[in-house]
Amino acid sequence: MKKSNDFVYSIIVRVVFIIVALVIWEVAARQNLFGENSEVIFPTLGSIGKAFISNFTEGYAGISFWVYISNSLRLLVTGLAIGVFASFILSGLSMISRGFYHIFNLVVSIFDLLPGVALLPVIIIMFGIKEEVIILLVVHAVIWPMSRNVLDGFMAVPKIYVEAGTNIGLKGLSLLTGVYLPAAMSYIISGLKVGWARAWRGLLSAEMIFGIATCPGIGMYINQMRTNMNNAEMYATLIVIIIIGLVVQYGILTPIENCTVKKWGMSK
Repeated sequence: MKKSNDFVYSIIVRVVFIIVALVIWEVAARQNLFGENSEVIFPTLGSIGKAFISNFTEGYAGISFWVYISNSLRLLVTGLAIGVFASFILSGLSMISRGFYHIFNLVVSIFDLLPGVALLPVIIIMFGIKEEVIILLVVHAVIWPMSRNVLDGFMAVPKIYVEAGTNIGLKGLSLLTGVYLPAAMSYIISGLKVGWARAWRGLLSAEMIFGIATCPGIGMYINQMRTNMNNAEMYATLIVIIIIGLVVQYGILTPIENCTVKKWGMSK
């Protein structure tokens, strides 16, 4: 009963917050707080709503908005899958080989500090401007924070769990999959959340900096709206980005968390 009440309360609080935020926005838009620039900075909710619909019905330059979305999500999923898979492989090798652990830990510490945007000029010089460059940036955004969380999770596994696994004959890969991965699941889920957020931001940043004409994405669409001063359409696109993020967070990551770490009693 308490969980049900907490869920209803959380929904009510969030709905009230959204309503208050929208009311403040609409008041600011109608009061012309910034003079002639008010409509540019704060378009009314009505104009943003119309732009939201026109984005999907008309698109831009003869290209449907769905094409921009599908291109971005395709590159994102590809880079995310590669980054997550590579982080598991490299982190697993780190637990099997002590020497590799020290090397990989150093590599993670170095590259996790480098924003993908900072590496973008180097990557473009090396590989040119193409889809693979964006995928590489997404991989870069995912693999280091994901590996950091996985490694921290592996190192936090109680020694008694490892000893129990070795006592029943587990070693190497079987010890990794039978003991380390389940015990570190809360860290892994946290790494997925951080990796997803950084991948999403990295993708949009890359698309805004150098949109690929043969593969236009959401970031490129935002930049086009800014260039043409279609600010209502720009804000409407930001709403689409938020919606996609919420769908991934509460439609994919939260159910995974509920079915694993929360179900197993590893978190509240």
